[in-house]
Parts: sequence; C-alpha cells; structure tokens
Amino acid sequence: MLFNSFVFLLAFLPITYLVFWALRSAKSRYVWLTITGYVFYGYWDPRFCLLMAFSTLVSFSAGLGFLRWTDPRHRRLLLIIPITVDLLILGFFKYANFVFASIGKLLNWAGAGIAIPHWNIILPIGISFYTFHTITYIVDSYRGVIKPTRNLFEFSAYVSLFSQLVAGPIVRFRQIEEDLEKLGQADRARWLSLGISFFLIGLLEKVVIADTLAFFVDRELAHYQLLSTSGAWLAMIGYSFQLYFDFAGYSDMAIGLGYMFGIRIPINFNSPYKALDPSDFWRRWHISLSSCLRDYIYIPLGGNRHGEANAYRNLLLTMLIGGLWHGANWTFVIWGAYHGILLAAYRRFAPIWDRLPRLSRQVAMFLLALFGWVLFRSASFDMAAHLFATMFSPTPGMSVEGGLAYGVVLLTAGAWAMAGSNAQEIHANWSLTPRRMIALAAAAGASLAVMLGSGSSPFLYFQF
Repeated sequence: MLFNSFVFLLAFLPITYLVFWALRSAKSRYVWLTITGYVFYGYWDPRFCLLMAFSTLVSFSAGLGFLRWTDPRHRRLLLIIPITVDLLILGFFKYANFVFASIGKLLNWAGAGIAIPHWNIILPIGISFYTFHTITYIVDSYRGVIKPTRNLFEFSAYVSLFSQLVAGPIVRFRQIEEDLEKLGQADRARWLSLGISFFLIGLLEKVVIADTLAFFVDRELAHYQLLSTSGAWLAMIGYSFQLYFDFAGYSDMAIGLGYMFGIRIPINFNSPYKALDPSDFWRRWHISLSSCLRDYIYIPLGGNRHGEANAYRNLLLTMLIGGLWHGANWTFVIWGAYHGILLAAYRRFAPIWDRLPRLSRQVAMFLLALFGWVLFRSASFDMAAHLFATMFSPTPGMSVEGGLAYGVVLLTAGAWAMAGSNAQEIHANWSLTPRRMIALAAAAGASLAVMLGSGSSPFLYFQF
C-alpha cells in the first residue's frame, strides 16, 4: 500500500486513526498498530507477512534471553544466532540471484562453461528496513543501551509500524521507546496539526515534485544512448532532485503519520544538497541509515581510533556495505566505494577543502553527489560509462522533451533543495496560522490533482 494512494488516504488511514484513538490502553493500541501494520504490508503480498512475523519472534526471543541470562557466553550466542538468522533471510531473498549471477559470469570468463541456475525469487518490499530494525534492537539489547521489552505486541508494533515499515526511516527502538511506553496516555491533539502538516508537505514533495520530474527523467533515461551532452546533464540533474524529493517526501510523510499516532519519528533528511563536504552530506542524507552504518559498522570496525590508514579502510568498508545494502547490483557496490573514497579524501584534505568559498563547496559537493547518482541510477556499468562519456564529451543527440515544463519543475526543485527550508526547519517553531492552512490546503489540492491525473507511483526506495 502506498501513502500516495486513494485506498490509503480514504480508507486505511481514517479507519486506523479513528480506531486507534478510540482505544484507551497501551496494550490495545499495540495490538491495533500490529494488526494495521500487517494489513498495510500484506496489501502488497500477504505471504511475506509470515516472514516478518518470524523475524519479529526471533528478535523478541533474543531480547527475552538477554533479560534472563547475564553471562558472556549466553549473551554472545543471543547476539550472534538471531542476527545470523536475520542476515540469512535477507541474503537469500535479496542477494541469492546476485551471487549466482556473479559466479556464473566469473565461470564463463574462466571458460568453465558451467550453467548457474537463476531462481525466481521475489524480493519482499521493506525487508532491508525491518531487518535493520530487528538487528539494531538485538545489538542495543546486547550492549545494554536498552532494556528489552517483555511485551510482544509492543515489539511487534515497533517492527510493523506502518508509517516506517517499507522504506524507513530506520527507527531504532530506543528512539521511540518512551513514546511507545506512554502510548496509553498519548494526547490525540498534541501533535495532530504538526503531523498533518508534515504529511501534506511530504505528499507535495513526492507527488508534485518527484513524480513530475520522474515523468521526464525516466522517459529520457529509457533511451540514454540517444541523449546529447545537455540532455544527459539535464536528465541526471533531474534524477538527483527526483530521488531526493521522493525519499524525503516519504520520510516526511512517515514522520507526520508518527505524530498523528503519538510517536515521534526522527528526521531523516536535512537539506543534503546544502552540504559543504562529503562528511556533511552523509550527516544530512538518509540520516537514519548513515547513523546506523556509523554506530553498527564503522565504530565496531575501529572507527578512527587506530591511525589514519585504518580509518580510511573502515570508511571504505562501511560505505561498501552501505552500497550493497541498497541493492544487489555491482553498480551499488561501486557507488558505495565511491562515497567511501570521497569521505577518506575529505578526511585527508579537509584543511584545504574548507578554505574554499562556501558556495563553491556546496556546488562542488552537489556535483560529486550527482556523479555518484549516475552509478546509482544505472542498471549496468555500460549504461554508467555511456552517460559519463556523453556528459564529459560533446555529443549530439536528444535533449529532454517538454523543455519549458521540465525547466520550471527543475528550477523549483533546485531552489527548494539547495536554498529553501526543509520540513524540519519549517516546523521548528510551528503554529498553524490561517496563511499556513491555506498553503497546506493548496499543497493537498495540487497533490490530489496530480494523483487523479496520473495515479499512484511507488517510492524509489521500495526496491531497496
């Protein structure tokens, strides 16, 4: 089910909201959030609800084990076994065919002539996100950062919380534990206007900005071989803003839905195209993922505690894993390595970079991110190589059709992303004035008009 669909807006959300607030106890609200989470997830394919339930039970049982055993041997087993189970499930559904295909290509290159079978494995939507939720819960329980819950429905409500289930943000249990514990005493009106505002701004970002850009960008990149140099640049600039507003829009809607149900979901984007360097970019882009990579991979690897060479190695390994997390394709792995190299290079040359004018650093960082998006968007290295060659050598061909309309949307998106306020900044000192109510109503109207005209489109991060 999509946030930007009429079945969600006109049926699922109103029913879920009204029943939730009609219930009085925390336990009944946990049960209701669990039920609605599984309905939301099962709307796509109900078979995979069993997979999420199994992962939930494994992680919940590990938490109970941490409450029972305190000796190092049992605690290590409780850490290793459930995480291994979670990773094996994720690995099978997300990476099995990728591994088999890579082995097959390697064998063919070596002249072995061995056929490797291709399995028709369906990738469950959101598996990367809810697996991260369960793993962070296990690790935090092991570290003593949180006290595991004894309430199965509280934990299942956390894992299956529909607002962040299929595309994040990656919310750690400790970040919403307080709100979950107090859910029975939550005040319906306390954050309602804030929640609606976040949701409508996110809907505007997704439906009006991202989807309009996608109409042009996807059409042009479908025949990227025919693009001119200017066409390739315009298409990739458009994709850079499409990806940002698509995912930032989803995250803002998720945050808004959280507020509407008395749960504060942390910010996931903080104007990443205002970043001045690679480190700043990753503090702003997909914050929940980058902080997880830092806390659960980079720091355990040693971080920057054992010399510069080890810090560079740890940055590269962390971003390689981050790239692979995004998808089962070597282009994602190289994209992750590219950002690892950028982070390492900035670490080495920061004093020189930081002396450059502020605007120069912002524009240069945007271009560095854009070059990475070429790899991220490309289905193959051939596509990426062709796009890079077209962008950096004068090439005749096609430009983006519908130039005026595309230009207006692109300029609007660019001004908002690189100079305007993001949703979090807009709501820092929020009060629902009449002028803002009119603006939100206009955002809702524009979004619904686009949805009526073009239908509902999936979020880009559903595939990850």
